[in-house]
Amino acid sequence: MPSIYQLKPMFQRLLRPLVRGLARAGISANQVTLAAVVLAAAVGASVMVEPDRRVLWLLPAALFVRMALNAIDGMLAREHGQMSRLGAILNELGDVVADAAMYLPLALRPEFAPIALVLLVVLGILVEMTGVIGVQIGASRRYDGPLGKSDRAFLFGALGLLLGSGVPSGAWLAWLLWLAVGLSVLTVVNRARGALTELRQRGSAA
Repeated sequence: MPSIYQLKPMFQRLLRPLVRGLARAGISANQVTLAAVVLAAAVGASVMVEPDRRVLWLLPAALFVRMALNAIDGMLAREHGQMSRLGAILNELGDVVADAAMYLPLALRPEFAPIALVLLVVLGILVEMTGVIGVQIGASRRYDGPLGKSDRAFLFGALGLLLGSGVPSGAWLAWLLWLAVGLSVLTVVNRARGALTELRQRGSAA
């Protein structure tokens, strides 16, 4: 199923000159990965302690920066000889830790349905675990949609923009979060099915 992740190659082309400059400056992929986690934690803490709705504007801004950082660390690793086992661990752990640090504090805000939001974060972790399990069983890292990491970021960024601009929350937001929960379950199924299908097709070709 389609996912915003499919736009990543175009985004990487735009970032490539910046990545070259960072590599020349001695910035490592692992440093960029950790910077994304720190950014997420800072935003999560801010939305937890600041009652003014306008603090939610931090979500779309930070998520865009984080998306850029996630692309940059991968490009530094692949294109500038910085690939490492530690980097692979930090990359996968960093994504789920950053998601939890940024999104879970929203459950403490009155605008959000806390049960649906917590479930959505937990399922987001399962989505990424299922993608990694593909590698464990001999398939590729799975990025199937419809609600992968980039799609979740778009959802929360859009909600931050709307709510921060004064759009009233209500039943529509709860229903949207529960819809995202359902789409996350579907994403887990799609990634597991995609890995198994890939292995069957590889076996048939052999």
